[in-house]
Amino acid sequence: MEDDEMEKKVQQYLQRKGFRLTELALQEERNRLSTSAISDVTLARSDNDPGRYHDGYGRLRTWAYSSLDQYKHELLRVLYPVFIHCFMDLVAGGHVQEARSFFQTFREDHEVMHSRDLQKLEGVLSPSHLEEMELALSLRQNKFKIKLCEYSYELLLQYLQKTQALVVLGVINEHITFEVSPGQPSLISDDADVVALIGTSKDLAKQINQKEVHWGLLEDSVEERMEKALAESDKIEAENKDASAEENKKRNAEGGKQGASLNKKSKKDKLVGATGKNVKTETSMVSVAPRVKPELTLPTTPVEVEQSILEDLRNRAQLNSLALPSVSFYTFLNTHNGLNCSSISHDGSLVVGGFSDSSVKVWDMSKIGQPAKTSSSQGENGSSQGERMSILDEGKKPYTLFQGHSGPVYSAAFSPFGDFLLSSSSDSTIRLWSTKLNANLVCYKGHNYPVWDVQFSPVGHYFASASHDRTARIWSMDKIQPLRIMAGHLSDVDCVQWHVNCNYIATGSSDKTVRLWDVQSGECIRMFIGHRSMVLSLAMSPDGRYMASGDEDGTIMMWDLSTGRCVSPLLGHSSCVWTLAFSCEGALLASGSADCTVKLWDVASSTKALKTEETKASTASRLRLLKALPTKSTPVYSLRFSRRNLLFASGALSLNSS
Repeated sequence: MEDDEMEKKVQQYLQRKGFRLTELALQEERNRLSTSAISDVTLARSDNDPGRYHDGYGRLRTWAYSSLDQYKHELLRVLYPVFIHCFMDLVAGGHVQEARSFFQTFREDHEVMHSRDLQKLEGVLSPSHLEEMELALSLRQNKFKIKLCEYSYELLLQYLQKTQALVVLGVINEHITFEVSPGQPSLISDDADVVALIGTSKDLAKQINQKEVHWGLLEDSVEERMEKALAESDKIEAENKDASAEENKKRNAEGGKQGASLNKKSKKDKLVGATGKNVKTETSMVSVAPRVKPELTLPTTPVEVEQSILEDLRNRAQLNSLALPSVSFYTFLNTHNGLNCSSISHDGSLVVGGFSDSSVKVWDMSKIGQPAKTSSSQGENGSSQGERMSILDEGKKPYTLFQGHSGPVYSAAFSPFGDFLLSSSSDSTIRLWSTKLNANLVCYKGHNYPVWDVQFSPVGHYFASASHDRTARIWSMDKIQPLRIMAGHLSDVDCVQWHVNCNYIATGSSDKTVRLWDVQSGECIRMFIGHRSMVLSLAMSPDGRYMASGDEDGTIMMWDLSTGRCVSPLLGHSSCVWTLAFSCEGALLASGSADCTVKLWDVASSTKALKTEETKASTASRLRLLKALPTKSTPVYSLRFSRRNLLFASGALSLNSS
């Protein structure tokens, strides 16, 4: 009351003295203060109003969909992170009913791109769920990175300033970072990696991908030595052939027709030899790859193994888009959904299966169909899983049973020469078995949770594992503790793969990223962002430059390790891609999926296009599907190219598959 009286007296005084301008300024100031006080009250009220999230997101959505077509696809990228965080903010504030209504109203916008995340978030019904659910925690603790062109970014800023959309502004400030690029908007087809969840550091992925990667092959490797020896022997053989052809030509010079036909034959031989050489140099990416020094101490290769490799190289089939591989498919029957994983040895002679009852079983292909007395069968007093093979009724089984794990076996892998076998389990251990002695040699303990994948290095002796504890670890057969621990993924590490030069390992994770790690330092040197679901399979090209990764949605991505960029997405599978394999010269990529097909992709032509058109967009070099090989009803668990370029595949017959 005193303030009002004082203001009146001041006004009367100003009127008496004729200070008109001062009086007007005072009135304006009084009006401004009163309106700001009212807006503060309404703002305080709206802070507790759950409807503001619905209105704020609804307006942003309407604006984005009504934008110019040229920029619309970029502006629509902002909607998903805003939608997710508006929903989680409502749940965190205790407005569960409003949160459900908001979620159901707008979920259709994101079904195509993010259906799996939405299925998980649908189960969030209270604030405590946000703290317990791994996906929700990951979304709350890390930021989305969104790529926009400069003009799209300006349009978004203008909208936020004009509408004063405080809810949307708060979400964007707290949970989104923008990577703004000059020039035109990116292509719609490049949307795979433009919205990605990254660590809290804004430039983390960019910083990591600036590190140097030496992607070449090992200098003086066994295969390189064998290839040189083979080339030399071929050269000597060719020279001898030419010399003998010349002698025959001289001897039969006067023989007329006989000499002419022989001459034609020798010309034909030369022509075939020339075209064969052409195919080899054209398709092989391995010969031109740079050579690097090993960072690990590598084991020596036995002489008999070198001889075996030499023989395989001598008989290797040259594959390309016109010469596709022969495929040998091993089908597991009557597994009763108990088979979790499968793997094939380098020459296809041994096949292993890991089962839910904690057993590991190895089949020797040379003994399949023979009388049971010749089959190796240790520990056979257990009951049969029901695999019916050609055996006699003597109670013998056609496989070797390995028992030791105390939980389901999720991964199994043979050493490069087939003499050892690794298996990993939900009991958080990895076991090393001898296929010669049919016995367990070592139990490796280090992970705290189930181990999803384990893989031998290309030279044997070292192996890598991937676990639910979000780490990958590198081990040596002669040490029970891990040599390196790779930590950095935001969720489970689902698969692991060695680089061909043994200096790096790649890991695929449920956080939808793939990372490349330096074996020596344990440091992450590449982060590949682009998958929209968990990464389940990885494969390295034989020259070490490219990597393929397959995910839960059926998408395969080909990455260039030197740049960290996606060369080409491969779209063709309709379900999880469980296994990938490159042919020996790197011309073909084979993929196996839960959709019961093996697909063959042309790698050589697309990577060649990439080298000649480095500046063009990634869509310019999309990989070509060469052949789809459907099984009757068998999801494909594993693929492997032998050193002779025969493709082996395995899976369990599933009566439920369509």
